[in-house]
Amino acid sequence: MKQDMIAVVDLGSTRNTDVARAVRALGVYSEICNYDVTKEQLLALPGVKGVIANGGPNDVVNGEKIGLSEEIRASGLPVYTFDYEENGRINPMPAEEKDIAARLKSFVFGDCGATANWNMDNFIADQVELIRRQVGDKKVLLALSGGVDSSVVAALLLKAVGKQLTCVHVNHGLLRKGEPEQVVRVFREEMDANLVYVDASERFLNKLAGVSDPEKKRKIIGAEFIRVFEEEARKLDGIEFLAQGTIYPDIVESGTKTAKIVKSHHNVGGLPDDLKFELVEPLKMLFKDEVRACGTALGLPANMVYRQPFPGPGLGVRCLGAITRDRLEALRESDAILREEFAANGLEGKVWQYFTVVPDFKSVGVRDNARCFDWPVIIRAVNTVDAMTAEVPEIPFGVLQKITRRILAEVPKINRVCFDLSPKPTATIEWE
Repeated sequence: MKQDMIAVVDLGSTRNTDVARAVRALGVYSEICNYDVTKEQLLALPGVKGVIANGGPNDVVNGEKIGLSEEIRASGLPVYTFDYEENGRINPMPAEEKDIAARLKSFVFGDCGATANWNMDNFIADQVELIRRQVGDKKVLLALSGGVDSSVVAALLLKAVGKQLTCVHVNHGLLRKGEPEQVVRVFREEMDANLVYVDASERFLNKLAGVSDPEKKRKIIGAEFIRVFEEEARKLDGIEFLAQGTIYPDIVESGTKTAKIVKSHHNVGGLPDDLKFELVEPLKMLFKDEVRACGTALGLPANMVYRQPFPGPGLGVRCLGAITRDRLEALRESDAILREEFAANGLEGKVWQYFTVVPDFKSVGVRDNARCFDWPVIIRAVNTVDAMTAEVPEIPFGVLQKITRRILAEVPKINRVCFDLSPKPTATIEWE
């Protein structure tokens, strides 16, 4: 089904995603475009009904102030010139948000004449059609981590091309405790997927030895993932496509033409130049909450759809600095304790994401009446809707005390437990 669309042109705003989400909340699809988009490119967008020229503080590129071209303004598409920071300030009050929403609604339905036909059923139908058109009778290899994003991609691909899909789960040695076994059980036994399990943990850890820069770690992990998939594909006949669970925040945070890079995502910034596959990324324009809605509409079980997010580089970006096997094991064990206690105390479905971090420095402590020099563990817990902003929830102090006692007693070489109170922004959800 053809869906109407509003193009949000980034003219230096830091709130493009807020505007795009506000339009989608009205039931109309929206997409963010770079400031230098041409009239021809805009008019070629399926179902485009209008343009929001979204200004902001990053409106100078290469020494020149950017703006919407006269060619686009004369294209016949309705244009709404908007500056979220100016109109709604950085943190708008509820009344201002209501006014912004009313003005957007008037533009979208009044000036543009758009129809509210953006919903998950239509999205799924469109993506199934697009996947079939792209893949044809060829075969697809899916990078299946077992997380929400790749699980929803798997469901979409199974619906679209069925047995043409081969799922590959790579254990890179950076997964949570018990995770590889769980992924194999759920997808191979419960979902009857064609699943190939690859234990490449030694290979990844050897590649990462001595690498402390987080961007280099992400790129090494991303590139090595692709190499593993290429090797697996060579064992199969007719594999021409690689499917990934890339979502919109991955793309936005990996850098735009007016915004600096926040961090490279393994499936955006880490792909090698000689990639042998054509990519299939059906979720790349969805925010996290929309991915979950898509999974629900596809009939995936709730415990899969609302599974806690886990980054592609896994524990590699939570074992800060150069990864060592002993620190990685301390991280894995402390994370398992945290998850066990959150589940036991009814926090599992109430907190969006929670994990531990082990930094690459030590502090003095006391163990068995003697001086010790060991690592700290940092607990991170956040609530968010779309992963673009996040707040720290209140965790009962008694729960934190029990987690602390268990970590200190059960995890070797740990002598401190800290709790991260930082929201996003200024912090990101992950430490690296």
